Amino acid sequence: MTKIRIVFFILFALQSFSQNEITIEAKLLENGKKVTVFQEITIKNTSNTTLTEIILNDWNHAFSSKNSALAKKFSDEFNRSYHLSSKAERGETNIIEITDTNKKSLLYFRKPNQIDIVIIPLEKPLAIGEFTTIKIAYEITLPNSKFTKFGYSENKLYLRNFFLTLSRFHSEQQSEENSDDLTSEIASYSIQIQHDNYIINSDLEVENTTPNSSKLIGDFRTNFVIVLEKKNSYQTYKNNEITTISNLKSVDLSENQKKQIIDKITNYVTDNLGKSQQNKIMVSQEDYDREAFYGLNELPSFISPFNDDFVFELKFLKTYLNNYLMANLKINFRKDHWILEGIQHYYLKKYIDENYPETKAFGKLSRFKILKKYKIISMNFTEQFIYNYLLMARKNIDQPVGTNKTTQIKFNERIAGKFKSGLSLHYLNAYLGENYVENSIKQYIELNKFKYTDNYNFKSILEYNSKQDLNWFFNELIYSRNKIDYKIIQAKKTNDTINVTIKNAGDAKVPISISGYHKNKLVSKNWIENQSDIFKFSIQNDSITKFVLNDTYEIPELNNNNNSYKLKNRFFGNRKIRFTFFKDIENPKYNQIFFVPTTEFNLYDGLLLGMNFNNKSIIDKPFIYDITPNYSTKTGTLAGGAGFSFNKLNRNSTHFSTRYAISGTRLHYAPDAFYTKITPSVNFRFRHPNFRKNEGEGFFIRNVYVNREKSNIVSTKNSENYSVFNLRYGYATSELIEQFSYGTDFQLSKGFGKISGQIQYRKLFENNRFINLRAFAGVFTHNDTSNDFFSFGIDRPSDYLFDYALIGRSESTGLFSRQFVNAEGAFKSKFTTRFANQYILTANASFTIWDWIEMYGDVGTFKNQGYKSQYIYDSGIRLNLVQDYFELYLPVYSSNGFELNDKNYGERIRFIITLSPKTLTSLFTRRWF
Repeated sequence: MTKIRIVFFILFALQSFSQNEITIEAKLLENGKKVTVFQEITIKNTSNTTLTEIILNDWNHAFSSKNSALAKKFSDEFNRSYHLSSKAERGETNIIEITDTNKKSLLYFRKPNQIDIVIIPLEKPLAIGEFTTIKIAYEITLPNSKFTKFGYSENKLYLRNFFLTLSRFHSEQQSEENSDDLTSEIASYSIQIQHDNYIINSDLEVENTTPNSSKLIGDFRTNFVIVLEKKNSYQTYKNNEITTISNLKSVDLSENQKKQIIDKITNYVTDNLGKSQQNKIMVSQEDYDREAFYGLNELPSFISPFNDDFVFELKFLKTYLNNYLMANLKINFRKDHWILEGIQHYYLKKYIDENYPETKAFGKLSRFKILKKYKIISMNFTEQFIYNYLLMARKNIDQPVGTNKTTQIKFNERIAGKFKSGLSLHYLNAYLGENYVENSIKQYIELNKFKYTDNYNFKSILEYNSKQDLNWFFNELIYSRNKIDYKIIQAKKTNDTINVTIKNAGDAKVPISISGYHKNKLVSKNWIENQSDIFKFSIQNDSITKFVLNDTYEIPELNNNNNSYKLKNRFFGNRKIRFTFFKDIENPKYNQIFFVPTTEFNLYDGLLLGMNFNNKSIIDKPFIYDITPNYSTKTGTLAGGAGFSFNKLNRNSTHFSTRYAISGTRLHYAPDAFYTKITPSVNFRFRHPNFRKNEGEGFFIRNVYVNREKSNIVSTKNSENYSVFNLRYGYATSELIEQFSYGTDFQLSKGFGKISGQIQYRKLFENNRFINLRAFAGVFTHNDTSNDFFSFGIDRPSDYLFDYALIGRSESTGLFSRQFVNAEGAFKSKFTTRFANQYILTANASFTIWDWIEMYGDVGTFKNQGYKSQYIYDSGIRLNLVQDYFELYLPVYSSNGFELNDKNYGERIRFIITLSPKTLTSLFTRRWF
C-alpha cells in the first residue's frame, strides 16, 4: 500500500510540474546583439491560493539602467566597468505587446525599484488548478559579456536568464544581482531559434538543427543555458550516467585525459548524490571564471605548483557540482543558497581528501626545503577551507551562511560563506557519524525531484535519520554568527584518571571534540556536549601527554590557538616560539614571530634600512605587536617605531570593535634633529547591521606626546616638547557611485584648544562624470602660542601630530614642499599667508572635464589674531590619475593672479603620492570587503 501511495504521489507531482509550458520563437539580429522573441506561456495555478497576477522574471532588463539592483551591486563592489560603459554595451528588454488567447492586449507594469520584474494583473483571478495562456512579443538587446560573463562577445552568445521566465508563485520577487540565483517556476520549454550559421550548444536537448535554425526542448526546468558560437569550443562527453558538454580550458591535456577525468567525476557525483534528473549538464569556462576555486589559481601560471590534470580535475569538479545541484535542487537559490553551497563544498573536500590526501595547499612548492616550515605551504590542500572562513571571521565581518544573498558582502557570498557551509556539514557528519549526513543529502536531492523544498525539509530529513534534535546546528552555525571558541584551562591527573576542565570562550553552545595524544600519536578522541560556560571531561588513560580540542579543524572555530594543553613541561607554555621570514598563515602549534627586512625613505633620514618584527599572520589576531628598528643611511643613526594593540571584537553589536593601542616613532623631522612621538589611543568602531552597506562611524581618543630636538636649520621656538589630547568622530558611507563622509576633531594642549569639522561628498553621474565637494571649518577656542606651528594650514598642514606621510615635512621650498595633503584648508595654490591662528572656513570642489582630467576650485576665508579676515580663492586643472593615491594639481587662476604667467610655474604644481603598499592594496580589497 505504501509503495502504491508513493507511485501516485510521484505521478501527481510530475503531472503538476509539467503543466507550465513555455514556447519561444527567437530570431537573432545584428550579429546576435538583438533578439526578437515571440513567447507563449501556458500557466497552471499549482499554488495553494488564487492568483490575481502573473509575475515574470525579466533579468535582461536589469542592464537597462544604472540605478537597477544589478547596478547597485556593481557599485557596492567598486566595479567600474558597468558604470563607465556606453548604452550600446548594456542590455534591455523592449516589450511590444502582451495578449491573451483571444488576442486581447493585457496591461503590465514594472515596479520602479525592480525594473527587471514584469507584473501582469489578471482580469479574472486564476483559481487553484486552473489554466491561462499569455502571449508576449518582445525584443532583447543583449549586454556585453564583460559584465557577468553572460551576453554577447565577439562571435559568441552566452544566453542564461535572458528570456522571460515565470516567477515562483507567491514568493518574493527577486531582481538580478549578478548572483546567478534565478528562482523560476518549473516549466517545459520548446525553443526555436533562427540564426545565421551559429553552432549551438545547450543543456537542453537540441534537435532539428539546420545552418540557420535550431530547436531546443527541455522538461521540468527552472533554468537552462544556450551558447551560440561561430567556431565551436565545446566537446560532448557521454557515459552511462550523464551527457556533459564542456569547454573548460586546460594547459596540456589530451581529449582522452579529459574524458577519463570527466568520467571519474560524473560517476563520483552519481554514486554520492544520485542520478541527475537532467540528462545534460554544461560545464563552461564562463561558469568557472565567475566563481573560480579560491586557493587553486592564486599563483601566476608560470610557477605551476600543481599538475595540469589536478587543476583541470578540481575546476571541473567544482563547476560540475554547482551545475548538477542547480539542475536537481528546486529551492529558492537566493534564500537557501547555503544548502547548495554546503553540499558542493562538502563533496569538494571529501573528494580531495579521498583522492589527494597528501596534496599540499601550494602543491609542488612544499617540496622545497626552505619553504617546508611555512604552514601555508605545508598544510594539506583542504586545510585552507577553515582559513578562508577565518579570514573574514577574524575581521569580524563574517555573516551567517543562511542569510539572503542580497545582504552578503562579496567575499562572504563568493568564498568564505561557501567554505563555512561545507565545513559545517563536515562537522555535523563527524559528530553524528554513521554517514547520516551523506544519506540525508542523497534523500534530500531525491525529494527535490517531486516538490519544491527548503531548509526545513533538509533539517527534517537530517533529524529523522539521526534521531537527534539539530536545532543547535542550524541556530548556531547556519543562521547566526555566534562565536565558537573552546579552550582547555586545566588538565589534572588523579591516579589513572585525567580530569580536563574546558571553558567556552565563545557564545555558541555546540559539541566539541577532544583528542588525547601520547607524544604525537593519537590515542583517543571523544565528543563532548555542553550547555554551560565551564564544564569537565574525564578519561582513564595513563599514556596521554597532551590534549587537543578540534584537532582536525572540522569545527569552524574562531580561535584554534588555545586548543592545546600539555600535561608536562609547561614552563614555556603549550606552544613553542618560531621565527619565520616575511609572513605565514596562523599555526596553532607555534607562537610565531615574523621578521622581514624593511626599506623606507624620507628626505632627512634618507634610506631607512631595518628589520620589522611582528606577529601579524595572514589571518587577523586580537593582539598585535609591530617593532621596526631602522638604520638611517643619511645620518648614521638608529630610528624606527613600535606599536602594540589589542582589538576587542563584539560579534553581535553594531559597535563591532574597540581597539586599544600604544605606539611610538623616532625619526628625523629636520636634517639635524629627531622627533619622538608616543601615542596611547582607544578607537571605538561602529558598523551598519547590513554589512552590504559600506557604512561606518567611530570615535577615536588619543593623547599624542611629542619631543622634538632643537634644530639649527628649522625653527622650533616654543614647540620642542608638547602633548595634545585629541578626540575625533567620523562617519563614512562609500560605494562607487556615491561617497559621503563627515567628521569632527577636538584638540586640547597647554597653549591652545581648537575644534574643526569637515564634510565630503563625491558623486558619479550617469554620463560618467564625477563631482567632488568638500567643506572645512576650524576655530581656536583659545590660542596662547607664539608661532604658527599649531595653526590651521591653508595649503598644507604643519602636521605637528605627525599623522601624514610627508616625504619632506619641514621643507618650505623645492620639490617636496609641493606635496599636497587634502586636509584643513586644502588650497592648491600657495599664498603669502599660509596659516590661520583664529579661524578658517573653506570649500573645495572639482568636477570631471574628460576622463581623468578635472577642473578644481577652492574658496575660503580665514582670520589671524590682530588682522582682518581675508578672502582667497584658486582654480586649476586636476589630473586624477588614481583617486587619493596619485594626483597632480596645475594652478591656473587664484588670488595671486594668473598663475600660468609665472616663469617658475613648475614650482607651483602640487602632487599627491602614496608610497604605502598597505594603503595601495585597499584599492583592490575594497571590492571584496
